Amino acid sequence: MQSIYWVLTWACHRKCKHCYDDRFRPYVREALQEVVGEGQTSYEKILANLPDDMTWADPKTGKRNPSTLILAGGELLIDGVREELFYPALDAIRARWGDKAPKISIQTTGDILTPELLDECLARGVDGFGIASIDDYHVGMTGEKKFRFMTRIRELMASRDVLEVNIGGGKSKKLNMPEDQAPKPDQPTFLFFGAQEDLWIGELWPRGRAWSNGLTNAGYDTNFCARWSGGKNFLHLGQAGSEVAIEPDGSVYPCCLKTKAPLGKLTEEWLEDILESVAELPAIQAINQGDPEAMGGDRAAFRADSSDVDGAGRTVENMCIGCDHFFEHTLGPQLRRLREERLKAKQAA
Repeated sequence: MQSIYWVLTWACHRKCKHCYDDRFRPYVREALQEVVGEGQTSYEKILANLPDDMTWADPKTGKRNPSTLILAGGELLIDGVREELFYPALDAIRARWGDKAPKISIQTTGDILTPELLDECLARGVDGFGIASIDDYHVGMTGEKKFRFMTRIRELMASRDVLEVNIGGGKSKKLNMPEDQAPKPDQPTFLFFGAQEDLWIGELWPRGRAWSNGLTNAGYDTNFCARWSGGKNFLHLGQAGSEVAIEPDGSVYPCCLKTKAPLGKLTEEWLEDILESVAELPAIQAINQGDPEAMGGDRAAFRADSSDVDGAGRTVENMCIGCDHFFEHTLGPQLRRLREERLKAKQAA
């Protein structure tokens, strides 16, 4: 894959009102141990079922580049997660692939990042840092506060020769995003992003607390499936644009937003086997083309089933809602049937 977005744990130090999943929140004592334990139980099995060849082909040059493992939470740097799960997972990644390991990027809010934690991440092979809190929804980041925070992070990164890169599409002059620049060989990088219009998903996914709080502004013409981290090209193993998302228990999805049912579980099967199996379904091919409206073959019927009432009492129409309904009624049972057939065949073999 070009990249794999892997949520290692639901544990976070924040409970943001715009978050796309209610499970991202603070946990304490036994509850924290339980939610971290889910990732501890699964991560080695997940790694064993990822491709041996973690590279992808540049369509312009044909050159093969290292895949990127994007490790995320929650928040991986908090106490109770960092030493117990995050650092062991980093060590296991190096053990799995050795000198052919993929690039490793982590996603963090950045507000708890210290020089000591940055040094520990770099020493364990982290190549990239995504600072994911640059929007007005994160507490402490409203208005001018986010710009002061960005200055602090830039100073910290510069002290360790970590180069700032641009996520692309940033329009805000005030954010002072850098021009495109190539890092030196083996130089780590960082970038800023967040849920605002000039950085990434300003419309907000129709999910989780964003949905229950009535914050999503995504209309039917907002096709998240065709964007990066959507489902487009997820089946194209080893090619540009290919990405899947993994939950702590190994459930794998075609997009970061996540469909209403997983494609399979990476604690049980190879990723290649799962993708090859589900690719036979026309609806999965529609997702792979970034065209969810084609999932059922009847575009008018799909749109008619693509609205729902959010937590604020608003009727919202979006393709992701139509995709959810299609999974609930049709595709989810088909995926479960395929999974059962694969596991039976594996057991028989």
